[in-house]
Amino acid sequence: MQSVLLLNASYEPLRVISWQRAVTMVFMGKVEIVEEYDHQIRSVSIVIKAPAVIRLLQFVKIGRKSPPLCRTNVLARDNFECQYCGKELSTKEATLDHVVPRSQKGKTSWDNIVCCCPQCNRKKGGRTPAEAKMPLRKKPVKPDWLPVLNMRLNGRVPFSWQLFLRSTS
Repeated sequence: MQSVLLLNASYEPLRVISWQRAVTMVFMGKVEIVEEYDHQIRSVSIVIKAPAVIRLLQFVKIGRKSPPLCRTNVLARDNFECQYCGKELSTKEATLDHVVPRSQKGKTSWDNIVCCCPQCNRKKGGRTPAEAKMPLRKKPVKPDWLPVLNMRLNGRVPFSWQLFLRSTS
């Protein structure tokens, strides 16, 4: 069975939950079903369409709007691709690179760290991309939580979720 996208009462994406939790929340009267999958969930006494997107009936105040700066989140943001040569990387082989090296007073921040292959990381060394003549494929930015969500779903975001996820990008 597939996961379910949980929306706040304001239609803002909150998190991904299991279909079991979603069905429980529906029967408890805490959510409404916004979108459904084509398949059904059957029990001894009922048959319902599987929920794809559900919305809380009561608004929940959320704290943090972006993910914490950590290796996993940087790799997810950069789609596991070297930001210098474009090579696809596994979690094991991927390294993180400071665009402006720490030796040149570069900070450890979302806009100064990128996913990088070991070869490009060694080649760039303690230089800036301009000094190393290695331009970045895309500028690093502070993401919202969606790149991490996309990674958790292995890049397969259900079609029924796309309308709700676009609004937060």
